[in-house]
Amino acid sequence: MTINAPAQSGQPSHRSPDAIELRGITKRFPLVLANDNISMTVKWGSVHALVGENGAGKSTLMKIIYGMQPPTSGEIAVDGQVVHLHDPKDAIALGIGMVHQHFMLVDPLTVTENVILGAEPTRGTSINFAAARKKVAELIRRFNFALDPDDRIEDLPVGLQQKVEILKTLYRGARILILDEPTAVLTPSETDELFDFLKNQYAREGNAVIFISHKLQEVLHISDEISVIRDGRMIGTVPTEGATPQRLARMMVGRDVVLSVAKQPARPQEVALEVRDLVVQNESKTNVVDSVSFDVRAGEIVGIAGVEGNGQSQLVEAITGLHPVAGGTVRYLGRTLSTVNARSVSEAGVAHIPEDRNERGLVLDMSTAENLILGLHDEKPFAGPLGLLNLEKIQKNALDLASQYDVRPRSTTLPAGRYSGGNAQKLIVAREMQKNPKILLASQPTRGVDIGAIEFIHKQIVAARDEGLAVLLVSADLGEVMNLADRILVMFEGKIVGEVPAGEATEERLGLMMAGVNSGPAD
Repeated sequence: MTINAPAQSGQPSHRSPDAIELRGITKRFPLVLANDNISMTVKWGSVHALVGENGAGKSTLMKIIYGMQPPTSGEIAVDGQVVHLHDPKDAIALGIGMVHQHFMLVDPLTVTENVILGAEPTRGTSINFAAARKKVAELIRRFNFALDPDDRIEDLPVGLQQKVEILKTLYRGARILILDEPTAVLTPSETDELFDFLKNQYAREGNAVIFISHKLQEVLHISDEISVIRDGRMIGTVPTEGATPQRLARMMVGRDVVLSVAKQPARPQEVALEVRDLVVQNESKTNVVDSVSFDVRAGEIVGIAGVEGNGQSQLVEAITGLHPVAGGTVRYLGRTLSTVNARSVSEAGVAHIPEDRNERGLVLDMSTAENLILGLHDEKPFAGPLGLLNLEKIQKNALDLASQYDVRPRSTTLPAGRYSGGNAQKLIVAREMQKNPKILLASQPTRGVDIGAIEFIHKQIVAARDEGLAVLLVSADLGEVMNLADRILVMFEGKIVGEVPAGEATEERLGLMMAGVNSGPAD
């Protein structure tokens, strides 16, 4: 197959004003109707946003467009012609490219080697690396990417790795670019660069972008039109001009949603969590948390901001006893634990909402009722004489918590793995808060959670603070940190590089610190 990059200048010629038209796309799985008669049109020269709650059917629809799954019924037209996509090769041949949320790069290889992988130009029986490098360099210059064709992926920050993923699609001639949650791992400045490329270069040249995101402010900033999916159905497409976050949220959820976090000023009290010179190492004995020190007081929320992969996960796991500590100390309510493990930390008054709810937070094959007593199963009222479980108390506890925390469906027997992301997260919050903790560690508490559940979980975190808990919030969502936290710490390359009172925080200031620039403590 001949691989052609997008036209070098001017507007590419099109047979139709529509880049992609979906006509009555339906996708059925056993017991699940993922897409229900969806129709949508994306115009050339535009950025078209697609939003919807977790599980609404966005990912399934994009997989159909990219040839990864066939529709049960319906048809797809590309540039005015009906097409049949059997696999991603068919989509690529039609000029459709997709940048996945989780990058598909080979770290030891160079930019050029990653870009051409699977589409290597040949000269005789060998790969023509000179021609490949020249073509990649031309694309880099054309789109003003701060890349060198000979850079190795493992030496690049996340923002530039994403540009390599985009280069892979451009090299294969992508005229229609699908991006799935593209800003999840970017700093604010990297996000601005991405938006400038998509809107002011790629789309302006006559190409089309499908932009999937749950961040409504971003959608309103980057797009020309916005389509909303709910429960597998297309609710509608609206022009971005005149749209509001409140209107989009209502379309997504079917009711009004409070998007801002209402909270009174914090009233910090005594230090509850004290971290001093903490060092955590990975398997190769490299410091991934490097001499970190901070306090969290009762009655305040301390947020930790930073691009993922800068030591936040290991920091939380060390504090909660899930990862060994190589140096330094952690004091819980003024105590240093002689033995630090998940149980001893929990018994010291610490509740933990883990970043991976399926791996750390729930036992997916166990029932609702069983998951809601994990860590409490050997205590009264759930454990009776001789350690036998009191099933009546366990069932009542599950019904009470499911009602209190609005877990749907209200089943005590449903396996945890059957819940949506938002309801699964509510289970974890309910279980942890019933322990009457003094310290709450919330790590990525709303990742993969729908807007309605985000609203609920945010209220629970603020309520915990107001009840006198010390809350440590770790989130890759900078907006979430800025909305919830009373003080914000920024991590970069395993270190705390600065602290900013929430009232003085701006995306620009925090973004620079997240990138290792201007990384000093607040004045």
